[in-house]
Amino acid sequence: MKKKDNKLKLTKLSELGEFEVINRITKNFSNKNNSTITGIGDDAAILKYSDKNVVVSSDILVEGIHFNLTYMPLKHLGYKSVVANISDIYSMNAICSQITVNIAVSNRFKLESIEELYFGINAACKKYGVDLVGGDTASSNKGLIISITAIGAQDSNSIVKRSGAKLNDLIVVSGDIGSAYMGLQVLERENEVFKVNPQNQPDLSQYAYIIQRQLKPEARKDVINYFEDINLIPTSMIDISDGLSSEIIHICSNSEVGCDIYEDKIPVSEELMSSCEEFKLNSTTIALSGGEDYELLFTIDQKDYEKVKKSLDLTVIGHITDLKKGMNLITKANQKIPITSQGWKSF
Repeated sequence: MKKKDNKLKLTKLSELGEFEVINRITKNFSNKNNSTITGIGDDAAILKYSDKNVVVSSDILVEGIHFNLTYMPLKHLGYKSVVANISDIYSMNAICSQITVNIAVSNRFKLESIEELYFGINAACKKYGVDLVGGDTASSNKGLIISITAIGAQDSNSIVKRSGAKLNDLIVVSGDIGSAYMGLQVLERENEVFKVNPQNQPDLSQYAYIIQRQLKPEARKDVINYFEDINLIPTSMIDISDGLSSEIIHICSNSEVGCDIYEDKIPVSEELMSSCEEFKLNSTTIALSGGEDYELLFTIDQKDYEKVKKSLDLTVIGHITDLKKGMNLITKANQKIPITSQGWKSF
């Protein structure tokens, strides 16, 4: 008897052509924002913001540099690529309403793979109330490349920059930090084990939280909404994509101030602590230098402390000092150590 072939037939992109591919991968997207006049389907999107300032950010993700498809599911990659971009809009105290997505793919990718990527993009758009309004597709001989532009708006007097921190401001961070980096370390280790023994099926249940923080992070739109609820405008803000040390250096350099950050105040998860013990790494070093947490790091006037202390998700980790005092970490042993940037470097 002839054995039945149950293998799913995948669709080559060359069989469809660019326009049909675009139609297939964008058919489930719908517009949610009044500021979107015309989205996908014309030469350019038409947006209307009236009296608000428009905020625009762009980012690019390259296979082999920013992600490894051996352990990164395409739907998670699509989701994460949106989160990474809209987080920059939230860090300006603005709300993201539209994105454009450009992808370049090699011929090893089939239509079903690209649909899986856009499934994740669509899931993020739905969760954060964002409209996909355009983009482009192209060929690549370097695997998969994703470039996203995020667009948002905010009243001019509510936009927050990196450059507004003032002497004696409190330094605050949302959530916990460092977990995404440790999730990456676990995935990289198991990938090396898999190369040696492809039959190995690791039990990653004890790493579920830190792996999720790496593969499917969340942007902190909820924090921006909370600011509005409690009538708070931070003096400066940035998202933690390249590590806490790099981000506080950005704020201090742009604001021309110094800072003291207290080691015992830095919020880290129990899962981070246990995995650092296993990997023989220092949890403070990981919190300072790890990236891709997409938490918000911001400064507030001391008079606003009462507003933020009610939130269990916001932690005061230090304060702004005079420029001449430099940027320092105050250790648990009460030693003062200069903060240096050990985060992500693009080149």
